[in-house]
Amino acid sequence: MRLKRVLFFVMMLTTVGVGLFHVSLARGDGDDHGRRSRYRERHRDTDHGTKYLKPVTDPTYKGNCGACHFAYQPELLPSASWEKILSRPDDHFGESFELDAKAKKLILGYLQANAAERSSAKRAVRIVRCLASEVPNRITEIPYIKKKHHDISSAMIKRESIGSLSNCTACHTRAEDGIYDDDFVVIPK
Repeated sequence: MRLKRVLFFVMMLTTVGVGLFHVSLARGDGDDHGRRSRYRERHRDTDHGTKYLKPVTDPTYKGNCGACHFAYQPELLPSASWEKILSRPDDHFGESFELDAKAKKLILGYLQANAAERSSAKRAVRIVRCLASEVPNRITEIPYIKKKHHDISSAMIKRESIGSLSNCTACHTRAEDGIYDDDFVVIPK
């Protein structure tokens, strides 16, 4: 009787083990992309805490700067870069801009309070780390950003639908939400 119980127990363990093995094999069904996407969606921080950059929320910044170009997330540059950019209204990447003193103070305050070095978002941390003490004039000068785009040809970037590397929203479909993951990149023709 005791031998039958032992054999039954061994058979049950073997059956469970084989079943678990088959389940683990079934998960390797080639749908890694879909599984990764579902995992990211389940584990996504709803306030963009450390995974994504925060969407732009300041109405003064969005209204003034976003009127002419994409209102970049402050986390894409260190505060010293934002200060440098706002201190040269006559030399704003070949253009000029006008801000009254109050708007300039509000915008600079928002940008500095939310700059890369004050963020725990993965991309912001990597930006700060790669810069060391450098103060870039533009986002496209950041080594981390250059590395992320190194395999994109200049001909592709110069397409009319893109124009330049600074046109984030041309390819990053969720850029306004602060999401720059490869899963949400669509390169236009």
